[in-house]
Amino acid sequence: MSTSNPRKLKKMMIILSKATLENVYACFILANGARMEGIESEIFFTFFGLEAIQKERLKDLHVATVGNPSMHIPTLIGGLPGMESLATKMMKNKIEKLDIPPIDEFLEILTASGTKLWACKLAMDMFDLTKEKLIEDVDGVLTVGDFYDRAEGDGTHVIFI
Repeated sequence: MSTSNPRKLKKMMIILSKATLENVYACFILANGARMEGIESEIFFTFFGLEAIQKERLKDLHVATVGNPSMHIPTLIGGLPGMESLATKMMKNKIEKLDIPPIDEFLEILTASGTKLWACKLAMDMFDLTKEKLIEDVDGVLTVGDFYDRAEGDGTHVIFI
C-alpha cells in the first residue's frame, strides 16, 4: 500500500474513560503497539480514566469484578469482600509473568515513544483536579473539542475504551 493512500492508518486517538486495570492495559498496549508500528498515538483520559494518570492513584488500580461479564462469575460472588483484591492480585501476577511493565513504567515508555497524554478539562473540573495531581508526563488539559481537532486528517482512528 502506498504511503500516499488516505486509507493507511496514521494516528490512533484513544479515549480512556475507566481506569480499571484491564481497561488501562488494553489502552496502553494499543497505544504502544501503534508507536511500534510507526503510527502516532494519543490518549485522552476522561472521567474515571483520569485515575490512570493521577500520581496518588495510578499504582492502586483494580480489576472490576462486579458487572464485568468477562469475569464469568455471578455478580453476587464478584461483590463479596476480597474478590476484587484477589482478582487484581491474580491479574497483576499474570501481567508480571508476561513481562508487561507496571502502570507507572508503562506511562514512561509511552511518553518516551512519543505518545501524547491528554487530560479532559471537563472531567478535571468535575472532580476538582488540578494538573499538579497528575503525572508530569501529561502533555496538557484539553476540551473535547480540542481533542477532536487533534484527530483531523486522513488515516486517523478514534477508539473509546
